Amino acid sequence: MTSANSPEELRGRMVDRIIGAGLLRSARIEAAMRTVPRHEFAPAASLADAYADRTVTVKPGPDGPVSTLSMPSVVAIMLRQLDPLPGDNVLEIGAGAGYNAALLAELVGPAGAVTTIDIDSDVTAHAREALDATGYHHVRVINADGAFGAPDRAPYDKIIVTVGPWDLPAAWFDQLAVVGRLVVPLYWRGQSRSIAFTRHEDHLRAVDSQPCAFIPMVGDVAGGERSAGLADGVSLHWDEDQRIDTAALRSAVGGVGTTLWSGVTVAPHEGVDGIWLRLTATEAGTCRISATEAAIAHGPVKPIFPGWAPAVVDGDSLAYLTSARRTANGQRRYALGATGHGPRGHELADRIVATIKRWDGNRAAQPVITAWPVGTEPRVSGQVIAKRQTTLVLQDG
Repeated sequence: MTSANSPEELRGRMVDRIIGAGLLRSARIEAAMRTVPRHEFAPAASLADAYADRTVTVKPGPDGPVSTLSMPSVVAIMLRQLDPLPGDNVLEIGAGAGYNAALLAELVGPAGAVTTIDIDSDVTAHAREALDATGYHHVRVINADGAFGAPDRAPYDKIIVTVGPWDLPAAWFDQLAVVGRLVVPLYWRGQSRSIAFTRHEDHLRAVDSQPCAFIPMVGDVAGGERSAGLADGVSLHWDEDQRIDTAALRSAVGGVGTTLWSGVTVAPHEGVDGIWLRLTATEAGTCRISATEAAIAHGPVKPIFPGWAPAVVDGDSLAYLTSARRTANGQRRYALGATGHGPRGHELADRIVATIKRWDGNRAAQPVITAWPVGTEPRVSGQVIAKRQTTLVLQDG
């Protein structure tokens, strides 16, 4: 018999919550998450924190965590995307606390193999100690730059990345078996999504993508995002392949904006990430705008969320997603719209509104995403996003 606050009971309730949220639909992944003692991988955390649906810091840093134990719900989503099978040879980029590698070891079984790699020696030391203490001695832990993979055991049936890269290194493509699965929380156009790619002979094709946020990857895959202030407390963030005239945009933001409403509303906590995703497939100028609470309170901009909101830039004009609180039938709702600044601000706002309406017509729809190693000519047309080692092509459905 277990107590109400025992690790076993808390672990069971953690898994039950994930199932109740509709995020865990695999009996095999459920069994693995009920088996692996998550608290053993986060000894500095309380039992309650170890089994709550939140991240746990494994190694702090001066500017934020260097390594974390991911939210259990996110772990479940990414394992579902990866679908590790008995006997699979799996590579994990980003060792974290070692917890995910232990889950992978449960899922691939004794006939499979798991290799986890991290650039930080403290992180790999922690992962090795925790894996040994919990009986997962057979998981291989490597201290190296994950951008180069682990070629000695390639090809891998599955590769999972648990840090946030801005690009897809060539080594991951080369070390992934044809028809193998790569799950990666990729950054582009100011957003991050966990994408499940299947490898074809000369490219990767996404079969699913889900919103997520991870610590940015360091090492050979340096970030390609640029940023600049547009006004006091207001910043714009864009990719290095985009041409952004920040001086012109500062003048635009200094003027009065024009807000257009879509007629679409959402409930509190209802996700709108699909709007951003759709914008990246149709608008070359999609990027991210952020503003402090003070800047939002006093102007000049009012994006939907302070830390992030999708924006579209075209020369000396920009527009961004915004919202306003409404009440309908006694229920709190939020109206979705777009605010534009600059000579073409109204036009850009109208284009964002059109995207909101398309998204509302089929919120589950996702663009087709393919990734092509640099040097390989994409054989599809669509919105092209040029990175250093990969070319993404998005086709809006």
